[in-house]
Amino acid sequence: MINTDHFVKRLETIFEYYGLTASLFADKINVQRSSISHLLSGRNKPSLDFILKVIENFPEVELLWLLNGKGSFPKGEMGSNEKLTVSSEEKTGQEEEKTEQEIDLFSQKTTLFETLPEKKSNTPKIETEVKPMHSESKIERIVVFYNDGTFKNYTP
Repeated sequence: MINTDHFVKRLETIFEYYGLTASLFADKINVQRSSISHLLSGRNKPSLDFILKVIENFPEVELLWLLNGKGSFPKGEMGSNEKLTVSSEEKTGQEEEKTEQEIDLFSQKTTLFETLPEKKSNTPKIETEVKPMHSESKIERIVVFYNDGTFKNYTP
């Protein structure tokens, strides 16, 4: 998921790098100026179309850097002083996000009955003895009881 505040900071970095204002940037990537304004204010999140237009018009922008701050800007300048790294604020947010996404739901050893709250019922439980089925045993009838007090009786 894109952190909108950090995305806006990266957009502003692009503006500075190219010496553009928000309105010139909007014109360059062929989007309405209001859409840039809405992004910068945090009202809207960037669409896939918007992101693709940025990548197409500014080849120095890496997709992963634009989306989540990973990688470098401008693209390919790993050893340069102009390389921008992910801020500690962004790293913390990404680590929390990663931790939440990487939780293994099956690593906990719990049963279904331990995780669900116990439902209390006024209906008394009738316990019956379960006997092993013999080859000559046949089903005599099946009764299904519904919670509205009705039941259905099935006989083979």
